[in-house]
Amino acid sequence: MSLSTHSTDEEYIADKMEPSWEEAPAIKGAFERFIGKVMELTGIIDGRNLDEGLLNRNGAGVVPYELLKPRSESGVTGMGVPNSISI
Repeated sequence: MSLSTHSTDEEYIADKMEPSWEEAPAIKGAFERFIGKVMELTGIIDGRNLDEGLLNRNGAGVVPYELLKPRSESGVTGMGVPNSISI
């Protein structure tokens, strides 16, 4: 059961940099490192989804884990980590 779903105009973590952050090199650098970590997590999740040794990720009727995958396709997918939550 889901109390809410992602909005069609949902904003996700590490999706885009705030314009004011681009003016501060320290903040911009930290955000770019954060994006790198988010992409690393995406790779870990994708790798685990492909690992046939993980029986909870593979097999008949088992769908790949994507609920908290940091990056999501646009639109209502149920994937991605939103900047905020709603109930």
